[in-house]
Amino acid sequence: MLKVLTDFLATALLAAISEALTTAKVLGMDMNVAYEAIKASSGNSFVHETESQVILNGSRDISFTMDLVLKDVSLFYGLAERAGLKLELAPILIDLFRDSIEPGLSSSDD
Repeated sequence: MLKVLTDFLATALLAAISEALTTAKVLGMDMNVAYEAIKASSGNSFVHETESQVILNGSRDISFTMDLVLKDVSLFYGLAERAGLKLELAPILIDLFRDSIEPGLSSSDD
């Protein structure tokens, strides 16, 4: 259960970091400055310090497929539902990743 919880947190953080860095780039900010500012602020996390470097280097290959992310977030949501909790963010992430999966590119069976 803890692994599912931490995977959910990493996914939510990565989605937020991706949007923040994309917005910074579109606004014309220096991406190295944006990275360092986030790192020095309340927005910092292990996910930012490791995965943002992958994003900023232009790579999208983190050796983890979107269908696995979808599976992890769905498992987390299922645990919450069985406990009678109504969550807001998990269903949004599930929809986001489900809609983003391209046929033939999401499989962990590659």
